[in-house]
Amino acid sequence: MANIGAHRLPARIASGNSAAVIGLGRFGGSVAVALERSGVEVLGVDSHPEFVAEYAEQLTFVAQADSTSTEALRQLAIPDFERVILGIGADLQASILTASHLIDFGIPHLWAKAINDDHARILRQLGLTNVIQPEAEMGRMLATSIVSGIADTSPRR
Repeated sequence: MANIGAHRLPARIASGNSAAVIGLGRFGGSVAVALERSGVEVLGVDSHPEFVAEYAEQLTFVAQADSTSTEALRQLAIPDFERVILGIGADLQASILTASHLIDFGIPHLWAKAINDDHARILRQLGLTNVIQPEAEMGRMLATSIVSGIADTSPRR
């Protein structure tokens, strides 16, 4: 169940230039703040009250909710969003159940974080095409950057 009271704000947010971010840990929180700074209205959702409190002043709307509950997701108007980022990683069960609900809702643009190759494989088996493995992707980007600019990063003596 979502802890949002009688707010109509999530439904209004969903109708504009908006995105919902479910899971406000390091990855989800970073995405949410970057989107907000770019002019996108962001609905942030997390089950942990400390993350909800941390982002309450930075995002358009933040709610504490269990994203594995379709009722909670409906109360937050998640089915009305065209863009949803699933940032849950550490809790595989919550990630997979939430992804399944989002797919059932027919969210047109859905991205999901995976913490390892098996997690990514399961998300893809559910039908997700936008699966992100942040640590692996950043590691590849750093290696490419180091190789292409090796002379620039060498210590000078």
